[in-house]
Amino acid sequence: MTVDELAETFEFLGDWEERYRYLIELGRKLAPLSEDEHDEAHKVRGCMSQVWLAHDVRPGPPKTLHLRGDSDAHIVKGLIAVLLELTSDRTPQEILALDIGNAFERLGLESHISMNRRNGFYAMVERIKQMAAAEAATA
Repeated sequence: MTVDELAETFEFLGDWEERYRYLIELGRKLAPLSEDEHDEAHKVRGCMSQVWLAHDVRPGPPKTLHLRGDSDAHIVKGLIAVLLELTSDRTPQEILALDIGNAFERLGLESHISMNRRNGFYAMVERIKQMAAAEAATA
């Protein structure tokens, strides 16, 4: 799903109560992480909730990253789902070039989630960009 498609869906939903429900629903659809991936190595620092991110490399060509994530908080899980929609199954270069902050703003999330969740969101973005940078360096 593109930023445009997500923004269109958010606009269609109207009020923020519906948008939060949609976020929660997106989070429920995430593929589960294995028990092994719920560890310190996959944990994202800077989030108030528990958040874990993992990835697999799909060799391609071109090489892409398939991202997965989980959280113990419903709305945060929805934010992970939004991030994965924008970044998963893309090349490391595409992920690094993506302006996720702009996407966050276009979806109206910037002004409708708490400062703690916003900080956690950007911690997740930073972790995804680190994974992409590490994979880009091995190309």
